[in-house]
Amino acid sequence: MSLTDYFTRRTEFDIFPLEEGDLAAAAELHRQRFASPWSDGEIHALLSQDTVFGFVARQTNGAFRSALGGFVLSRAVAGEAEILTIGVDPRFTRSGLGWRLMQAAMREALVKGSEALFLEVDETNQAALGLYQKLGFLKVGERRAYYQGAAGARTAALVMRLDLR
Repeated sequence: MSLTDYFTRRTEFDIFPLEEGDLAAAAELHRQRFASPWSDGEIHALLSQDTVFGFVARQTNGAFRSALGGFVLSRAVAGEAEILTIGVDPRFTRSGLGWRLMQAAMREALVKGSEALFLEVDETNQAALGLYQKLGFLKVGERRAYYQGAAGARTAALVMRLDLR
């Protein structure tokens, strides 16, 4: 491999379970992606619950091995699962990481006995809506004026569902 190949090759990621050592990076990523971000303490409090699980996309090649490219946090209870939050580093949007993280969460929800997976998404988040629709999620509800943007404008949260079985 030439030096040019090394600097121009595509970044590679693998999916791993979300662990305590990932919390600070996950919180920083959440801060970059959301108007009301969660702290590493809030993510830790969720992850410490028996029903909550998560995954990270960690870089496996290049100079910054183990850089966090994204994460997903989910909950499974009583035959249903929910995506609590998902975020992909802005440098890696449209790279397939969101798809891979959602696939990991969907598989784990199935293992935990879930028959359906729910999530809420800001009606203005076209990239996320496109991903969820490609995965087969359908809109089943709406929470009007649920999210507040940086400029104070309020937008709806679309409630979406995917049947897993």
